[in-house]
Amino acid sequence: MADLEELEQAILAEITASEDEQAIEAVRVAALGKKGSVSEKLKTLGKMSADERKVMGPAINGLKSRIADAIAERKSALHDLAIEARLANETVDVTLPVRRSPAEVGRIHPISQVVDEITAIFADMGFSIAEGPDIETDYYNFTALNFPEGHPAREMHDTFFLNAGEDGARKLLRTHTSPVQIHTMEKHKPPVRIVIPGKTYRCDSDATHSPMFHQLEGLVVDQSANVANLKWVLQEFCKAFFEVPHINMRFRPSYFPFTEPSLELDIQCDRSGNEVRFGEGEDWMEILGCGMVNPNVLRNVGLDPDVYQGFAWGIGIDRLAMLKYGMPDLRAFFDADVRWLNHYGFRPLDMPTLFSGLTP
Repeated sequence: MADLEELEQAILAEITASEDEQAIEAVRVAALGKKGSVSEKLKTLGKMSADERKVMGPAINGLKSRIADAIAERKSALHDLAIEARLANETVDVTLPVRRSPAEVGRIHPISQVVDEITAIFADMGFSIAEGPDIETDYYNFTALNFPEGHPAREMHDTFFLNAGEDGARKLLRTHTSPVQIHTMEKHKPPVRIVIPGKTYRCDSDATHSPMFHQLEGLVVDQSANVANLKWVLQEFCKAFFEVPHINMRFRPSYFPFTEPSLELDIQCDRSGNEVRFGEGEDWMEILGCGMVNPNVLRNVGLDPDVYQGFAWGIGIDRLAMLKYGMPDLRAFFDADVRWLNHYGFRPLDMPTLFSGLTP
């Protein structure tokens, strides 16, 4: 019995000395675990005689009960002390302003915003959105679009060529989104009505040019497409995008290998103030190139130009953003400057729609 009293006193001393919940748990395991000191005492009951068990059984079980109660009490006290310490260390200054949510702080890049605006406009006209690879073959980027081998127009594109493959052919970073027109016409029979927003690449860099920029291509192919349809589509687009009720347009002759006739589109604007205003004034600004699809392009995709005809246009998305939102330098689009994005960016939940307005 004396050894039980000594064991109890030693365990109670360890319980009292425990300073945190981890320490009291270690005491519990050492005393009441499978190989704990009290558990070992219980194992000896099986080797005792009946008379000894009558005496030692209640004594050892009483010891176990008292130790368990002492551990539970100390553990509860340590738990309360831990909460008090945590509350003291993690105080919240309720006078601080509430942090804004990520949806409120984050900003959509102007390029993404303008792409959404453009797709909303053309989707309302019945156009589908098409996409294609950034890495193209010479055939899809040039030859199929009526750029013959050695044609001087190829030099206008300042192309990024990749290393030659095993077959000796060199792929390239697409210089325009026009190759997607070829991919689409190969897979889908007319009528075709698509717009193609995407990245393009040319070796050029200054305040209004970037080695990687964004372009929007449009294509319509059916049996009755004509220049009047082209003019209406572009006029409706310009009115919707610049959010003006009326806009004057003029076409000038130009040259693109993949269209015939080829045209440059100017729109009416006013440059007299600090910003360019569209739909008014006496100035003109060239905004895009367009034209009727060259018959050779139709033949390259297996279409009979005596049956089908089409029109196409291309415009720089980056330039549209600069014109509409007054951004002076294209290079800032790619600088990843958070200050610039906070100023020119758009709130994520302000999705552009025609019925609620494109501009938030």
